[in-house]
Amino acid sequence: MRSSQKEIMKSNRKNDFRKAMAGCLTGAAVLMMTACGNKSDFNLVESEEGEERVVNLYSPMEKMSPDAENVARNAADKTIIMAEEELGVNVGYITYTAEDYQDKTYDDVALDRARNDMDDIYLLNPDVIKALGEEGKLMDLSGLSCAENLRDVVKTANTIDGKLVAIPQEVVAYGLFINKDMFDQYNLELPETPEDFLECCRVFKENGIETPVGANRWWLETFVLALAYADLYNSGNTEAEIEALNSGESKYSDYMRPGFEFLQEMIDCGYIDAEKAYVSEAIEGEGEDFLAGKTPVVMAYWGAANSETAYGNPDFNMLVIGFPSSRGQMPVISMTGFGVGSNAEHAEDALNVLDVILSDEALQIYAETNNVISPSKNVEVDCIPALQPLNDRIEENVYVLGTNAGMQLEQWGNTCLVVRELLNGATVDECMAEFDRLQEETLAK
Repeated sequence: MRSSQKEIMKSNRKNDFRKAMAGCLTGAAVLMMTACGNKSDFNLVESEEGEERVVNLYSPMEKMSPDAENVARNAADKTIIMAEEELGVNVGYITYTAEDYQDKTYDDVALDRARNDMDDIYLLNPDVIKALGEEGKLMDLSGLSCAENLRDVVKTANTIDGKLVAIPQEVVAYGLFINKDMFDQYNLELPETPEDFLECCRVFKENGIETPVGANRWWLETFVLALAYADLYNSGNTEAEIEALNSGESKYSDYMRPGFEFLQEMIDCGYIDAEKAYVSEAIEGEGEDFLAGKTPVVMAYWGAANSETAYGNPDFNMLVIGFPSSRGQMPVISMTGFGVGSNAEHAEDALNVLDVILSDEALQIYAETNNVISPSKNVEVDCIPALQPLNDRIEENVYVLGTNAGMQLEQWGNTCLVVRELLNGATVDECMAEFDRLQEETLAK
């Protein structure tokens, strides 16, 4: 990469980081929010004068076809109605969607509103949860009744300084969306390892598939995270390895290098169009070719397989599998979460609302409506056949956390941005130097 490019990237990193996160962390949020949709003014649900109890919820609006049903929003609304009826409160939505990549993102606005104590409840992406949790701007939710039923992975991802600062309504799992018909056409087995995956791409390329892997500017980090942390999260030594990273004894760059080398090989071989990926939005950039049977592989989140606005109704046999890793197909998990402002005006009512909408009863309704993985260990929902391979791995407790508040260096957003530098011409060594710089910067705080 030319030095002038590197200087520009570094000077814009702070602004780019928050912009990236709105695109990087989707899942439930992609159905309900995006950093690239049409701007809508804040939609304030005002209470009437009098004794009415109001809880203000900052929540995203979705970007989708006007005529399409938003299943995710419907699912959330059902649980909000439960809380309103049970508690006698009115939950007012404050909503925002950015217009394009130059506008303030949902995350930018969330940070501003939470730091200025403007709302009671916030639906937040993981990097914002981490930032606000470390600043003491979110209350500890570990005392809620619903917290007793959470999966360990949820507690791990959202605990900061011993405090559970956010709880999601779903666990978002990312995987590879596979056109199984195209794999069958060329007698290809579903890939387990990076070597398997590269061989599949080679066969597709040699048979006239111009770009075997459809990519966008947000989600290629899923490959990197799966390769980087397959052993860390699945070898029984997770806490010790994270402690070594947080102390500086171990380097994040040593974990990240195999994933970046893998991406570089895919770019060099033409399996990924780096220039197109660098400017393409999630699903919009590669979705059309995937649905048309021109691209055999894309990466996306669990809910995209259920939504007709994404990949929920393909004309071919689709399967969702984990990313290739040393331990086979590896799901990558992240999650948004509800948090309560530490200085919330209606704190007691806000906590009670969360205890209702995150109860097993409400989460069962949410999960059944939206066909997602529940954060509660007591709630299970049958998934569609396309998601079964990914679900099987998760049920075996085989996965990688893409977001972990226990890591001093934020993972998803930083990895996303460094991957974008690779797409823009940086070498693997330059990308690893950037991780070293980020680690040193984080440890110095």
